[in-house]
Amino acid sequence: MGKFEIRNVKTGIKFDLKASNGEVIATSEVYTTEAACRKGIESVKANALSAIEDQTVEPVEVQKHPKYELYLDKAGEYRFRLKARNGEIIATGEGYKQKAGCLNGIDSIKRNAPEAEIVMLED
Repeated sequence: MGKFEIRNVKTGIKFDLKASNGEVIATSEVYTTEAACRKGIESVKANALSAIEDQTVEPVEVQKHPKYELYLDKAGEYRFRLKARNGEIIATGEGYKQKAGCLNGIDSIKRNAPEAEIVMLED
């Protein structure tokens, strides 16, 4: 089972969602408080099973929020971001060379996030 790891960074507090093998599959923005960070985690858990809007194909089949946006970055890598009902980005993934890898990352969130434990890392 996956887990959310909350940790302090220089500019605030953030979380990483890790798969059972320890790989980071999604990361958050930097929050100002632990409470806000935990609220972000709850939003990821609640929205993990959302549809995927593939922005790498034409025409783009637009999905309603919440949704995953699958896109190509400036370096030509596939990435995703999970957006909440209000359109805010609540989690992002790393860059993938292959689209299949990016889709596997999204699938991993769908499998791991809903039941993932939350762990606070010490500095």
